[in-house]
Amino acid sequence: MIEADWIWGLIGGLMIGSGAAVYLLGNGRIMGASGIIGGLVDVSARGAWAERGSFLAALIILPAVIAVFSPVPATTNLTENLWLVGAAGLLVGLGTRIGNGCTSGHGVCGISRLSPRGIVATLVYIAAGALMVVALRALVGGV
Repeated sequence: MIEADWIWGLIGGLMIGSGAAVYLLGNGRIMGASGIIGGLVDVSARGAWAERGSFLAALIILPAVIAVFSPVPATTNLTENLWLVGAAGLLVGLGTRIGNGCTSGHGVCGISRLSPRGIVATLVYIAAGALMVVALRALVGGV
């Protein structure tokens, strides 16, 4: 019997795609989460703080609301090593700055607009992620 955990990925993908479309149609901007958050952190988006703050609040609140009304699937592949999780988060943040965007900006919005830069960036970060998984499994084991 096939497990139905894939449905969570499908629902998440539909929500991200819908959010990107609404954000683009609503204000004519690309929904790149790292750019939205970065503009709040470095205060470069003074005029758009309400829009960006609302977006960030929705990213935090909506999954919490969904978790209250539906069972949260188990994450059996997540490590319990909090140092590794923290290092991974910092590396993702660094990568979004170096790559001038994140998965939502390049992957979802860039590819859907057939942006060559978005396509190349997506291929590079997917390849880098796959290489890191292989390397960490060899070095740390069980990641």
